[in-house]
Amino acid sequence: METLGQDLETMRRVPLAPAHVDAICDIGGEKFYPAGSIVMEIGEPMDRFVYILEGEIEVVNPYTGDRLLKSALGPTQFMGEIAFLNRGTNYLKMRAARDTRVIEAPREAMLELMSRVPELSDHLITVFAARRRKQFELGNAAVKVIGADRDPAVQAVERFLSRNRIPFQSYDLDGADPETVKVCTLIKHEPSVILGTGTRLEDPTPRKVAQYLGLDLDICSRRTYDLVIVGGGPAGVAAAVYAGSEGIEALVIEDTAVGGQAGTSSRIENYMGFPTGISGTDLTWRGQVQAMKFGTRFVMPRRVEAMSRREDGAYCITLDDADELCARAVLVATGVQYRRLPIDKLEELEGAGIFYSATEMEARFCAKTEAVVIGGGNSAGQAAMYLSRAAAHVHLVVRGGSLAASMSSYLSQRLEADPRVTIHYHSEVTALHGDTWLEGITLKTKDSERRIDSRALFIMIGAAPNTDWLSGLAETDAKGFVLTGAAAGKGDDYATTAPGIFAVGDVRAGSVKRVASAVGEGSVVVSRIWQYLEDTRPAEG
Repeated sequence: METLGQDLETMRRVPLAPAHVDAICDIGGEKFYPAGSIVMEIGEPMDRFVYILEGEIEVVNPYTGDRLLKSALGPTQFMGEIAFLNRGTNYLKMRAARDTRVIEAPREAMLELMSRVPELSDHLITVFAARRRKQFELGNAAVKVIGADRDPAVQAVERFLSRNRIPFQSYDLDGADPETVKVCTLIKHEPSVILGTGTRLEDPTPRKVAQYLGLDLDICSRRTYDLVIVGGGPAGVAAAVYAGSEGIEALVIEDTAVGGQAGTSSRIENYMGFPTGISGTDLTWRGQVQAMKFGTRFVMPRRVEAMSRREDGAYCITLDDADELCARAVLVATGVQYRRLPIDKLEELEGAGIFYSATEMEARFCAKTEAVVIGGGNSAGQAAMYLSRAAAHVHLVVRGGSLAASMSSYLSQRLEADPRVTIHYHSEVTALHGDTWLEGITLKTKDSERRIDSRALFIMIGAAPNTDWLSGLAETDAKGFVLTGAAAGKGDDYATTAPGIFAVGDVRAGSVKRVASAVGEGSVVVSRIWQYLEDTRPAEG
């Protein structure tokens, strides 16, 4: 299956072209680091590009002071990973292993150079992406998540980090290895999140971690953007790529993680260009990297709560914590969310055996138990197939009598033929069992009712649009989906009833609920937004 970034173990170390090095020297300055000195500290913003002329820079274990990785960076190589594009936080402590001479260039000047020299940009982004992938897979980072299997709040942080491909280390409170025992002793064997070399996060939330990591951008309340894209799913990310490439100053606001509902899919097999499949998280992360390369900014996890229109036609958006920003145009790409079951104990057991996504993180809770997936769409089908690798058995609960109308044929045929999966038609879950963690569910069919012992229930039903924040400025249908095109009295398929507000993807009434369709709409709408911005641009002077 396709993943993000090449593997650094197999990627050849190709030096930058001499002309590219000269260009970096022109915008940067030489700096000397004596052996043992720190080049970049954990928690420091990535606001400088470091190219090594002489010497060696190593990654340091912040707890022992020893070299963390066998390999180090030497002459003709450079520091950094993909967070450099968005001035993210450095996750690794970097030290000069011996006397080292480098060229340091300011981030903004480096990004401008990359925009002018695509060959340089391609080289750097390929290496940056590969490094992020390796850091994520090895868990080389300053973030430690302890006891996610015990505490839903800590689990929410781990899910946020995982879906955003942010490197972190996860520790089981019951682990017996020396490092786990040491870490768990440090925090008195309580579920926790540790940042840096010893900062314990009180009342951990994704928002607090995002602030530490630089993902919650410092947004100026008086700043007016060309375009604000609300929602970081496939449609929003596609629009972010094309907006940036067209020179539109855009900001993407996402309340959970880049990827949206697609990010909860462990494997998408029917998206063109990926014959072996790709996870929803990797697909949208690739798009985010492209968009950041073109200058589009992403802020998360922030929620839009309301919107108003100024006298000059621009829109002001109110975020959680009462922050405000404005934009000349708004793209609604909030997608949809899985509906919650109207059933007792649901809220208490969310994160404690009840999940709304099926990725590697959730799959570990399926070991030695029967997993139950509720839903008849592609996401539910993909989840059932993926979870069947880890669970003792998977039960797919479908309210209707067939999957033909809601699921791709290749997927339904595969499920029906898989002995590890049982499909229950005309069925529903009517009760949840367990106090601190899910222990079982009651399954009701046409003719019977029985209990299934399970510690992992995945709910993937229905489609609830998130559009209350529109504050009535753009009309929606009775279910809350945004009216566009002819339904909104417009000739443009993606225009809403409000000038300057456009809608794409699953949140748009009448749209095709598929990833490829969302990506296509997000790509196409940018030309209409660009024209709107040109037509309404204030006269100079």
